[in-house]
This record gives sequence, C-alpha cells and structure tokens, in this order.
Amino acid sequence: MSDGQPDTAATAPLPKKNAFTRFLDGVEWLGNLLPHPVTLFALLAFGIVLLSGLFGYLGVAVDDPRPLGAKGVAEDGMIRAVSLMDGDGVRRIFTGLVDNFTGFAPLGVVLVAMLGVGVAEKSGLLNAAVRSLVMGAPPKLVTVAIVFAGIISNTASEVGYVVLIPLGGAIYYALGRHPLAGMAAAFAGVSGGYSANLLIGTIDPLLAGITQEAAQLIDPDYTVLATANWYFMFASTFLVAIIGSLVSIYIVEPKLGEYDSSKADPTILDDGMMQPLTDTERKGLRWAGIALIGVLALMALTLIPEWGILRNAEDDDRMDSPFFDGFVVWIFIFFVAIGYAYGRATGTMKTDRDVIDAMAAALSSLGLYIVLVFFAAQFVAFFGWTNLGAITAVTGATFLVETGMTGPMIFFLFILLCAVINLSLGSASAQWAVTAPIFVPMLMLIGYAPETIQAAYRIGDSTTNIITPMMSYFGLILAWATRYKKDLGVGTLIAMMLPYTMFFLFFWSIFFYLWTFVLGIPVGPGSPTYYTVAG
Repeated sequence: MSDGQPDTAATAPLPKKNAFTRFLDGVEWLGNLLPHPVTLFALLAFGIVLLSGLFGYLGVAVDDPRPLGAKGVAEDGMIRAVSLMDGDGVRRIFTGLVDNFTGFAPLGVVLVAMLGVGVAEKSGLLNAAVRSLVMGAPPKLVTVAIVFAGIISNTASEVGYVVLIPLGGAIYYALGRHPLAGMAAAFAGVSGGYSANLLIGTIDPLLAGITQEAAQLIDPDYTVLATANWYFMFASTFLVAIIGSLVSIYIVEPKLGEYDSSKADPTILDDGMMQPLTDTERKGLRWAGIALIGVLALMALTLIPEWGILRNAEDDDRMDSPFFDGFVVWIFIFFVAIGYAYGRATGTMKTDRDVIDAMAAALSSLGLYIVLVFFAAQFVAFFGWTNLGAITAVTGATFLVETGMTGPMIFFLFILLCAVINLSLGSASAQWAVTAPIFVPMLMLIGYAPETIQAAYRIGDSTTNIITPMMSYFGLILAWATRYKKDLGVGTLIAMMLPYTMFFLFFWSIFFYLWTFVLGIPVGPGSPTYYTVAG
C-alpha cells in the first residue's frame, strides 16, 4: 500500500460517522438498557397484573363507544378495569396460561409455514434461486437485481440475511466496485423493504394474527386475513426496489468512493457464493418451476371455478373464503412441493427422512421465538382480560377526536412513531405484539380498519430495521462487512444505511397516503379502508 493512501481510506468514513451516529449511538445505548425481549414480555405481563389491581381498586372506567345491546357491551354502557390480583383474577391466570399460549394466533401459522420453508431451504432451492436471480442480471442492472432479490427473499427472511447480503458484497467485489455498496443494497432490500413482497410470506400471517387479536378487543368477531396487505405490499415491492437502487447508485456508492482491494480478506471469494449455477442446480430449478406451476394450477382450481372447493359455500365469495382463511396451508404446500422437486432433481433429498429432517431443522431454529411467544401471549391475554387495552384505546381516541387529529394525516405520525419504536424493539412481531393492542383499537374507534392500520405499521417497522443494532442480524452483517474493511465500526455501518431509511420513510409514507386515501385502493383483497363501530 502506498504512503498516505491507507490513512485516507481509513479516515474517509469518519465525517459520516461523526455526523450520523451521535443520536443513533444514544438510541443504541438506550436500547442496550432494555432487557432481553423474553424478559421484557414477562415484565410487561407482570406489570399488567399490577396495573389491573391498581385500576380495579380505583374503579377506572370509560364510556363504551358502542351502542347498548351490541355484542360485548356491558348493561351500563361502561368499560371497567378488571383486576387480576383478586381471587377470580388469580384463578383465571392459572387456568388460562396454557390456553393463552396454544391459542395465540401467530404461533400456529408460523410453525406451519416454517415446516414448508425448511424443506425449500434445506434442499438448496432458495440459495440457488437467489444466486440465479442476481448473478444472471446484466452488469448495469446488478444493483436493481440485488435490491429486488433482497425484497423477494423476505418470503423466508433468513435466506436474504445469510445468503444475499454477503453475496451482494462478493458480486460488487468481483465487478471491481465497492463491496460495502453491494452489501448495503442487499441489506436495504432484505431488511429496509422487509414488508414488501410479491408473495405472501411467513410475516403476513404472523402480523395478521396479532392484528386480529388486537381488533377483537373492539370487535370480538373481527378477522384479519394473511392477505390483508397483499395489494399494497405487492406494489411497494417496485417502489422500494426503485428507491433502494437510486439511493445505492447516486448516494451510497459515490460516498464510499473507490475501494482499496488490498483491504479484502484474500479468501473472500473462496466460499463458493460467487460460483455460477451448476447443470444439476439448473435442472433442479426447472423441476421446481414445474412444481410451482402445478401448485398454482391447484390453487386456481380450488378458487376460480364455481365448483371450487375452497370458495365460500354460503355466498360463493372468493375473498371471504376458506382459500384465504387457510392461506398458510398454501404457503406450506408451496414450499414443500418446489423444495422437494428441487431436492429430488439435485439429489439433496432422496427419501422422506430428508424432508422430515429439513422440517425438524426449521422448527429447531424457532426455539427462542416459541419462548418469546409464550410470554407475549400472556401479555396480550392479560391486556384483553383487564380491559386496559380498550380503556387506553377509548381514551386515546377521545383525545384525538377532541383535538381534531382524526384525519388520514394521522397516519404520518403513526408511521413515524412505529419507526422510532423499532429502533429499540427490533423484532416486527415483538413490537406489534406490544403496540397493536393499543393502536389498532384506538384507530379503529376513529374510523380506520385494522388492515389499513397494519399496512401503515409495516412501513414504520421496515424502514428503520437497517439502522438499529437491535435488529437480530445486525451483528452478523457487521461481521461480514469487516471482511472488506477491518476497522469498520457500528457507526460507519449505520451512517451507510441511514440514507435508505430517510428515503424509504418519506416516499413510502406518501405512497401509502396516495394509495389508500387519495386513490382509494384497498390495501389487500377484501380489506376495508375504514371501520364503523358495530351497532
């Protein structure tokens, strides 16, 4: 290395680090003060019990906005705080603990979906599909391909984090471009565009289940489908891909400057990620494509014809039907079919034992999630039992009505608030499990449908994933980045990703407002924009 060049390269990122990281370092410090998410939910559940005792003792109550005689409305038209610290409350906790866990809506759908995703991942299909998509793109479109592939990989997000982000760096390095720019583009797609996708992924039924639990605090019969935000998220895929590509090309890569290749780990390209697809892998992808066509044809036969077995038997409705109510089953069938077809063609899956092992491996990776769900389920159940969620919602809605903050513009504040909360509570499901019981009922009471509220939440949650150390894969990405720049720190990585957050948050929020309230397009099939309190 020539004299002076290493110093210049080492000090170049410092202005960005000094400019962008003071606030974010404070957020990181505050976030590190929070306990483990499992402990956090346990403390929240315990705190709800204590609050219920206090509010029950004080006789806290609010007027129920629903008319007398409606389902779930008390005879006196009041919503009263219910104590869990008296005899009845303690007995209810002990007898309901297991049912709270097993009946928690997101748990079952995630477990079922992951059984299928595990087969596709273990067979090697997802790895090959991502490599085929990115490496087959023309050099001038490689940035677009990387961002787009990152968004699509969210169907099984771990694949994007583990495969695509390091692959993005390796591709840029091989092309003589700054590898950190390639990693940034992939990271922006995988994590910044986490909620956008052309397909329904595992996060969709997960969030829908949490939203449904929260909506039922107001309307006990309300259901939220896994496809609740599909239209909006489908269109958002292209918006996020365009914004992410432009930010990468015109902001991030120019600021990084030319890359000093002597800083790279000599073995960076020896891990096989840049290897082109083999003939066997291409054969596997062809058979997976045939299986894909077969599954899509089967789906169409069960829904489109008048005799479709999964249409609504009562009114022949396609949207409010078993097809969409049980969509997680299609996710399971989809990934098992294409994963097994690929595995049989490539030899990675030869017997039923291989499929079973793949499913077991997928579920074994969810150990921490299952533990977290146990405590999250208790918190959500306690919140509903005590009526604290409904009381908070009515109080907040009343405040918004009195201040006049009930128009669609309130969603800009809501999205921004979700983005800020995500800096300290990085899990999409964990954050929504905490905030949905408050915001969904509150915004329902001023006239907005749970599906619309969920779509807005997903924007705020996605856009700050890429700048928070609380995101579970942040450390892994930092480790990969140091292979290209040994002295790279957290601040440099955050500063590199901050432009994506700013542009995603601004344009995606405007896009949501135009889509929902100006053009009046539903966010998903059968998803209303507005909600009217049942009479």
